Amino acid sequence: MSSPSANTPGSNPAYRPLRRLATWRVLGALAIVLTILLSLVPMPKPPVHIEHSDKLEHFLTYFLLAAWYAQLVAHRRALAWHAVGLALLGAAIEIAQGLTTWRQPDWLDLGANLLGVAAGSLVYATPLRNVLARLDGTRSTPSPLP
Repeated sequence: MSSPSANTPGSNPAYRPLRRLATWRVLGALAIVLTILLSLVPMPKPPVHIEHSDKLEHFLTYFLLAAWYAQLVAHRRALAWHAVGLALLGAAIEIAQGLTTWRQPDWLDLGANLLGVAAGSLVYATPLRNVLARLDGTRSTPSPLP
């Protein structure tokens, strides 16, 4: 016997059974592409420079990406794989920046990325994991963690 929240046949069991799952996944993928592009293109210098202010940008970017996917995944294993993927993305971008003449890699940026992924992944254990489900018109699920 299947539970009401079980994935339908042919669906991806790593993700929650949201009505607009494909849309949410495409939006997440677009956010990742935008992150890559903005991380690798030349950027103008800000009019006012505040030392290490970009670390907050790194943290917030990866927090939002991880929090987005924390709302889509069906179980902790899928959450862990998404977190690993985002962490590797952050590391790969830092390496790629070192291959350009206009950007430079920074270990502190990578640290901010990793902290953002960790903090964003915690959304999975909170009622905030149901924000997209509510927007989707899908029944919310309680926090999966004890």
